[in-house]
Amino acid sequence: MQRVQEGLAAAVNPAVGEIITKTLQQLTAMTVEHSEPRVSGRVRRCVLRSLIHTFFRVRVENLARLPQKPAILAVNHLHHIDPFLLLGEIPTQPYYYILGDARTLYNKWWKRFILSFAGGVIPLARMWKEEFAVIAEAKAGRQDLVELATALELNVPKGGDIHTLRQCDRIVLKILARDDGIILFPEGRLGETEGKLHVPLKRGTVIYALKSGVPIVPVALIGTHDLFLGKKLTIRFGQPLYFSQSTSPKRQEVDAVVVALQNAMLALLPKDYQEPTGIKLFRNFLNHLFW
Repeated sequence: MQRVQEGLAAAVNPAVGEIITKTLQQLTAMTVEHSEPRVSGRVRRCVLRSLIHTFFRVRVENLARLPQKPAILAVNHLHHIDPFLLLGEIPTQPYYYILGDARTLYNKWWKRFILSFAGGVIPLARMWKEEFAVIAEAKAGRQDLVELATALELNVPKGGDIHTLRQCDRIVLKILARDDGIILFPEGRLGETEGKLHVPLKRGTVIYALKSGVPIVPVALIGTHDLFLGKKLTIRFGQPLYFSQSTSPKRQEVDAVVVALQNAMLALLPKDYQEPTGIKLFRNFLNHLFW
């Protein structure tokens, strides 16, 4: 319930709405020759790496597998720290963008501060599963949730309308066409358990890859589900997956690639992950800081 209430607060925060609108306008107006305002990849990487390494130990495995050309990174998703962790560790060329939930990217002042000048974000305004659950419970008779559910329906876009989806599609394909890269979380939600993948994956990642002709690189994040000071966080890169370009991929073709991607991502995840025991300093603070 706390997450829903904080999410609603972000939805009605004028600063959040302003930066989402401004960013989407800049991205929509972007062309192959002209980009939206952004700092260099080196500056962005330095700022984010300095932040992350202040609190955690980071291990990057098989970075050499990442092509030195545009790609789509398909990553499992365990925590809202994930985009910042990735952008702090991947190479600066090509320049990678994150397609992520707008409110979790901009809900805190320090995130808005960093990302407003760093750029590289495609904010997706959408309703969360917890919010859909609150609305469903209110309609089922939970009178104590009616006021909250009404506020959610008035202030939080569901994100599934055709206009929003087509706008994201145009922006992503435009970015790939000008030789930049994209980081996507094809589960479409936060995972709940280390070493597990929420399947089936969403089809959008595969459709973008097939339409643009760029490879998909499976990536595993390990250790980010529960944060505390000094914890080891691992980024593990898999072998790139290459496919023939298709401007109008058929459903059967897409589904086959989705299965291949799922298998590649599952192969990177630990089979017997054990959460560290003992004292976990600043656990609550860090989990909420990066929420």
